[in-house]
Amino acid sequence: MILKINEIEKVVQATIMPHEASLANADLFKEEMITLIANGAKLIIVSFENVNYIDSSFLGSLVVALKYAMPRNVDIYLVSLKPDVKNLLTLIRMDKVFKIFKDYEQAMEKIN
Repeated sequence: MILKINEIEKVVQATIMPHEASLANADLFKEEMITLIANGAKLIIVSFENVNYIDSSFLGSLVVALKYAMPRNVDIYLVSLKPDVKNLLTLIRMDKVFKIFKDYEQAMEKIN
């Protein structure tokens, strides 16, 4: 498992455990995200608190998860991005596709 999961009433807090989000774990991430969505999650808050590096294959898996989630009315929020990861997402305009928050608390305030 690549994700540490904490679920509270259809809101899933999913923390990416590896320090590198890369080709080595992109497929597993995608599978775990799709499983969470298929199992009825309505919101998945993905924490990047451990991630120091992200590559294009992992970004692709994140987009696949979002494409799977959207027709099912499931939101995916990203939280706790380190500056380098956040800068990359901003550079490739993923900040326009995903809702990005400082941390879990800020993301939870958005839904309440």
